[in-house]
Amino acid sequence: MRRGLQTIVIILALLAFYYFGFGIFGSTGGTIISIFSTLTVISISLAIFMENRNPSTTMAWILLLALIPVVGLVFYFLFGQNVFKRRKYDKKALLDQMAYERIENDVLRMHQDWSIFDPSRQKLLGLAGRLARTPISFASETRILTNGEETFGTLLLELRQAEHHIHMEYYIFRSDHIGTRIQQILIQKAREGVTVRFMYDAVGSLGLSKAFVKEMTDAGVHVAAYGKSTSFFSSRVNYRNHRKIVVIDGDVGFMGGLNVGDEYLSRSKTYGFWRDTHMLIRGEAVRTMQIIFLQDWMHTTGEKIMEQDYLSPKLRYVAGDGAVQIIASGPDNERRSLKNIFFSMITSAKESVWIASPYFIPDEDILTAIRVAAMSGLDVRLLFPAKPDKWLPFLASHSYFPALLDSGVKIYEYEKGFIHSKLLIVDGEIASIGTANMDMRSFHLNFEVNALLLQTDSVKRIVADFERDLLSTRQIVEETFMDKRLHERLLESAARLMSPLL
Repeated sequence: MRRGLQTIVIILALLAFYYFGFGIFGSTGGTIISIFSTLTVISISLAIFMENRNPSTTMAWILLLALIPVVGLVFYFLFGQNVFKRRKYDKKALLDQMAYERIENDVLRMHQDWSIFDPSRQKLLGLAGRLARTPISFASETRILTNGEETFGTLLLELRQAEHHIHMEYYIFRSDHIGTRIQQILIQKAREGVTVRFMYDAVGSLGLSKAFVKEMTDAGVHVAAYGKSTSFFSSRVNYRNHRKIVVIDGDVGFMGGLNVGDEYLSRSKTYGFWRDTHMLIRGEAVRTMQIIFLQDWMHTTGEKIMEQDYLSPKLRYVAGDGAVQIIASGPDNERRSLKNIFFSMITSAKESVWIASPYFIPDEDILTAIRVAAMSGLDVRLLFPAKPDKWLPFLASHSYFPALLDSGVKIYEYEKGFIHSKLLIVDGEIASIGTANMDMRSFHLNFEVNALLLQTDSVKRIVADFERDLLSTRQIVEETFMDKRLHERLLESAARLMSPLL
């Protein structure tokens, strides 16, 4: 009923547009349509105003609705409504909180000796614990997997060794060479009696064929698609599950930036070499990854499987070399856990802030934190692709560069291929790695999962990889960057205007 009403409103707005533009309706009919459309735009603008959103977001929506009503209405119904989010995710947030509290109570407190860190690091861990509501582990082993060859080679090896269950969740999963190899292992394991659950995002994996999925279900693999919608005008298409999680037997986990597809193995003619970062985790922190998957599965399928078999009763407590916290973030989390943890990391930096992100569309809080850090004399660096995979966010990202350069931020364009790593490194001691980009979509709309690492050997590997990546970059010079043609600057500014709408 509600989607039908939305469709009618958009059709009426289109009719009003044709009436004004071409005068193809009679004066009476056209006037009625125009009045109705105008009242609709005013009503929606008032509703946005009363929701007390971020001022820049509110103004962006109102300007779009006022200047381009038809386009504004389409965008609002797709991307702007908060009603769907509140109704759908409030319950999920409550259930997730209960699940996190359960594992928090199960974690051995004796492992949490924060005294090894200085007071500023202890404050960060305390904030991260309160925001994410997930435990901080001192009994986990992490290993950085650089690029597709190392990641998929390790993943395939671990999948073949599965004995009890495989839980897999990806934003993009393709039915190409690497996708088929993984599919065949899942099918084989399901036939051997291993419980296999496979979840993919319905929009991110839009090209995944029904035949490919059916082959899995016929073999006994449990398959779920997150965010299926029968209508293009449903606002649910705006809330994507961007997570990449694999949990095997509750004891080993994978997460990071890599989806499943041949391009992530640098086999794409369009992108060439694909630079990315993934991570393997063993031990206590895997339990949090398991909970995140099980909650996502329940939210998507309605199936409750929070059983002890999956909560790892024989979980190994690995002698970790630092602190590890798995952080889930999404539209069901009003605390904006990842964004605020990023903010705290940046503002607590003493020497350096290094960022790698394929999309850089920060909100005002994060942008200010980065600029202030640079103006304070810290070594602030941004590693960004030299060529885009998506033009709109690429142009919008460039619109932020003048302010960054003016503040003293060093910006490096990666020229070896396409860099897809999503990293935040502070003082060479703290790092965040995962699925979240440094952009508003990851902060406010997508379901994401990151790992916060503090003084682990993995942080050293991330730092070394970042320094190696810089050897394949060209640093942006402020004077040259600012000497752009007018139409380029206009395009970047126009793309930036769209960013608050997210």
